[in-house]
Amino acid sequence: MASSSDLTPSAGNTPDRESGPESGTAPEAVATPLRGRVRLRRAAVLAVPAAAVTAGLAILTAQGALGVQFAISGMPFTVTATELDGNGFAQFGGLDNMAEGSPNAGDTGGQVLVVTSVIKEAELTKLCQSVDLGGTNLLITAGGGGTRVSAKDLTTDSTELSGDAAFDNIEIGNDASTLDKAGPKGRGPIGVFSQQADTVHIKNLRQTNYATTAGVFKLPGLKMRFSGSGC
Repeated sequence: MASSSDLTPSAGNTPDRESGPESGTAPEAVATPLRGRVRLRRAAVLAVPAAAVTAGLAILTAQGALGVQFAISGMPFTVTATELDGNGFAQFGGLDNMAEGSPNAGDTGGQVLVVTSVIKEAELTKLCQSVDLGGTNLLITAGGGGTRVSAKDLTTDSTELSGDAAFDNIEIGNDASTLDKAGPKGRGPIGVFSQQADTVHIKNLRQTNYATTAGVFKLPGLKMRFSGSGC
């Protein structure tokens, strides 16, 4: 993971001056107002598509952003689907935050580095979602019959993502603030490395997620139960 201690300059602020190894001097300290924003380490994620297996994730420098606007529990959950088809795809990196004092924070400081994926319109076949509750799993399944799961403005914050993927008209290396293929929900903050595509198709999708949101989420054949095993 690449990291940087520099800050994105705002109006009236000057970033800290770096000193080279030959200067012999420490960098000049500059007091920078936070202006109500949390200072985050620069990090983002690029998912690299391949012909057979995709979503090898490389962490690149960027200023962190929240994919979803709520405090996560800090408990990861697994999501699988035999197929995902999406129109309007965007992806960039970010940081999710747990509630203050969360027992799941551990030594993370209550923050999780995630890949934020946004799909304007998505359909999934044989969706499965499970969360380990310690000795048992809460298991949710849907879309196993003739009607697929459908979602609009589907957003997932993941730490792992795998599958066999294909993209149409993919653009890699965009500034996340300029993304337009996934709609307004698919834009990240300025300075963040990102990618977008007209369409995405993933077979054998598997994700480890910390958060999911959607404007509309239709789950035909929904079943929820406890199970000794997860997805």
